[in-house]
Amino acid sequence: MNPAVVICECFARDGLQHEPAAVPTHAKIAVIDAITSAGFSRIEATSYSHPTLLPAFADASDVLRGIQRREGVTYKATCPNQKAIERALVDLAAGSGAGELSLLVSATEAHTERNLRTTRERQWRNVADMAALAGGRFRLIGVVSMAFGCPFEGRVDLSSVLDDIAHFASIGVRHVTVGDTSGHGTPSAVRRMFEKIALDMPEVTAIAHFHDTRGTALANCLAAYEAGCRWFDSALGGVGGHPVQIQYGEGQTGNVATEDLINLFEAEGIDTGLDLERLRDASLLCEKTLGRELYSKVARAGYGVLN
Repeated sequence: MNPAVVICECFARDGLQHEPAAVPTHAKIAVIDAITSAGFSRIEATSYSHPTLLPAFADASDVLRGIQRREGVTYKATCPNQKAIERALVDLAAGSGAGELSLLVSATEAHTERNLRTTRERQWRNVADMAALAGGRFRLIGVVSMAFGCPFEGRVDLSSVLDDIAHFASIGVRHVTVGDTSGHGTPSAVRRMFEKIALDMPEVTAIAHFHDTRGTALANCLAAYEAGCRWFDSALGGVGGHPVQIQYGEGQTGNVATEDLINLFEAEGIDTGLDLERLRDASLLCEKTLGRELYSKVARAGYGVLN
C-alpha cells in the first residue's frame, strides 16, 4: 500500500528528550514495538548523543538491538557529531543499526551555540564530515531547526533557510526536515516555505516538523500538505521540545500530537496507512509509560473520522 502521507513517529527520541526522568530501556522498546505495530514506516528510535550530556539516551544501542523490526520500517537515530556516526556504524555492522541518521543544524547562531555548543560555520563543517563518514550506508536526514523564528534572534529569513536546505542537498543529503522548533510558524509562512522548496529544489524531500507551542501545529501541517509536502514528523501525546538540560522555550513546547494529526488527515480523506486501533493502543501505552495524561485531544475525545 502507498499511503498519501508518510508520518515519522518521534515519541521515543524528540518526545523523551524533554522528560526530566529517564525512561527504562525495556519501556522504550515496548513503546517502539507498539508504534511499529500501528503501521508507521518511519520511527525515530533514539539519539547517539553523548551519554554524559544526554543520559536519557545512553542506552541507544540497547534500544536498537532490542526492538522487534518489521520489513518496510525504517528506524532513525539523531547524530550530533562524528563520534555519533562511528557508534551508528558499529551498530550497523552488528546487525542492529538505524536505517536513517539525522544531522543537525540551526538557522540561527544563538540557538546553535546553546543547543550544539558551536558556531554555524563549524557545525556545517562537522555535518559535511559526518555525511562523508556515513558513506552512503544510511538515509541521511538533514534538520534545520528554528526555521520559522528563534526566541533569541527573532524572525528568521526564508532565504537563509532555503540556503541551508540547498547546502544539505549539495553534500548529498536529499531529505531535509524543516523544524518549527519554538512554534513561531504560521500557515501563510509555512505555505510560502514549502512551495518555495518544491519550486527551487525538486530533488529535495522536505519534511514538516512542527511544535505546538502556540497552538498552530495542526494548521501548519495542513498548510504544508496543501503546499505539496507529504512527509511529516509528530509525537504521540504531543510531547517533546528542547533537551531538558537546555532551556529555550516556555509553555507546552512539544511536537504536534500524532493522534490529532492522523485524525485530521484521515477525516480529510488523506490516507495515512495506519491502524487507528493500534495507534490508540500505542497512545495509551505512552501515557502509561510517562505516568500522566498527555496532550493529545483525540486521546481524550476519540477519533472524529465518521463512516
